[in-house]
Amino acid sequence: MRIPTFTLEGRKLSRLIFSVKSLPSSDPQEIFSLARKIYELGNWCFDLPSSRHLESFRELKSLTEDQALIGLGHVGATEGVSLFGNPLHHLESKVISTVKKNLFPPYFIQNLKRTGVWNRDDFFPDPSSSEVLTQKDIDRISFDGTRFDQVLSSFRVLETPFLVLGGKYSDWLLGLGRTDLIEKMTSRIRAAGFVPVFSGRWPTFVLPKVKSLDLAAYAIPINIKRGLFDLPQACKLIKKFDKPLIGLDPFADGK
Repeated sequence: MRIPTFTLEGRKLSRLIFSVKSLPSSDPQEIFSLARKIYELGNWCFDLPSSRHLESFRELKSLTEDQALIGLGHVGATEGVSLFGNPLHHLESKVISTVKKNLFPPYFIQNLKRTGVWNRDDFFPDPSSSEVLTQKDIDRISFDGTRFDQVLSSFRVLETPFLVLGGKYSDWLLGLGRTDLIEKMTSRIRAAGFVPVFSGRWPTFVLPKVKSLDLAAYAIPINIKRGLFDLPQACKLIKKFDKPLIGLDPFADGK
């Protein structure tokens, strides 16, 4: 099977990136078995959203001794971000309630539910806190370079030249107005020799906010039932966007 390729910042990348969806309890050997079967069909580019995927990828690369194999490593946007020395995800319920208040008035949520776009995976887990972060709290959220560098140290440029910066906190940090934190993490990824790719779940909201950052590409869900906010608006934005977009889960829901 010959898979088309394209060049991203001087490095070859497959136009088809294979991703194994797995539960937190999944055995790395199960992931490895699937990855090996796909490799035998001709795939050489893998999405690596967790440490288990990275472990399985390294096992496959060691077994095949195929230096052409590459992966897209993932770095959560919550890594290295803290408030008063506490990792921000320890305050997740407050973060959720604040973003909901800032971006999602009740009528907007009802409209998203009516159109079938709103879902817990792409937006917020329930329940959230009744407390919100003050603007002073938001302004005091800081970048923890030491913790972020520790996360980066688990990757190797030759096997995962592209690092995907994202997860739910990429949308949430932008929802808090802290684009500067995304910019700092992007710079740190480049300084470590990797090519940064931004991943967000809400294209119509995040793409305009991060377009000016030093990112190589953007990974977003391009699927009618995922977090586009408004499908016609998302289609217009995607068509005129002048940087590469990677479509996440284009075949979700079996369509």
